Amino acid sequence: MKVNHLVKQAQKGNKEALLQLILADKDAYYRLAYAYMGNEHDAMDAMEDMIVTLYEKIDQLKKREAFYSWSKTILVNRCKTLLRKQNRFVPLEDDKGPLFAALTDDNPYRDTESEMNMQVLLSHLNAQQREAIELRYVHDLPYQTIADITGAPLGTIKSRISQGIQKLEIVIGGGSL
Repeated sequence: MKVNHLVKQAQKGNKEALLQLILADKDAYYRLAYAYMGNEHDAMDAMEDMIVTLYEKIDQLKKREAFYSWSKTILVNRCKTLLRKQNRFVPLEDDKGPLFAALTDDNPYRDTESEMNMQVLLSHLNAQQREAIELRYVHDLPYQTIADITGAPLGTIKSRISQGIQKLEIVIGGGSL
């Protein structure tokens, strides 16, 4: 598989291979960073930090096929670190968690009315449920990656998503999502 080959080359020090891996999923990285950081400049800073960290630690990656989930975990950790340094980190207990920024007016990926409806719906969830659901359904991350990113056990992530979906179904009148 091409990804495994590129990861193998990157682990041997091939910067071009690492760049190809990153560019292949650059939009997903940007959307994820933007969701946490809330603006383009800070999102780009987080991505730059991620690239440096990937280059420095690529040899520590054991499963080549897990490159993308591993790199996205690093990106989220870089975002959280930058937010803490800027004293902007919003703890998960707060009603408007860091991922809520993905649905604000200055987000270039915001899709008008449907996103506003999503914002209203997600406001009915607690911060942990909202973060898990956004990572799963907005950023299309697998459950295990969400668990790695948040530091919560896999079962807890599944529970947060399930409970959040149940809440959303009640809010929209009992229909299924």
